[in-house]
Amino acid sequence: MELRAKLQAATKDAMKAKDSARLSTLRLIGAAVRDREIAARGGDGDGTLTEADLVLILSRMVKQRQESAKAYEEGGRLELAAKEEAEIGIIQEFLPRQMTEAETTAAIDAAVSELGASSIRDMGRVMAVLKDRHAGQMDFGAVGPMVKARLMG
Repeated sequence: MELRAKLQAATKDAMKAKDSARLSTLRLIGAAVRDREIAARGGDGDGTLTEADLVLILSRMVKQRQESAKAYEEGGRLELAAKEEAEIGIIQEFLPRQMTEAETTAAIDAAVSELGASSIRDMGRVMAVLKDRHAGQMDFGAVGPMVKARLMG
């Protein structure tokens, strides 16, 4: 089942179950997707989003909530941090499985050897390949330093 259909089915199920917290998060996802579709229509595109676009939207939503939860924890607002963490869990249900550290290292090695990358100047190309192939499956904030270390070492 494609991601968009999964989201719609989950929204219907949450409505039937009267799960307001889950429904609220699913509606936020739906709104973010619709906003992105409208923005895509503004250019020359027809407004249709690929699975990769949807994964990117969800990944950004998770990252935003992680930052918010951290800020709430630092500010002593633990109930709000818990709400953000709950939303992260719901959003992550629709993301591809996160790669393990070993899988990430193997993907980096494959991209570096495939591109013939040999210096730090090639980092952008390596990161672009990884983002194309593994969007939503790896934390690129952590991957960047790994790629840099691989190219320098």
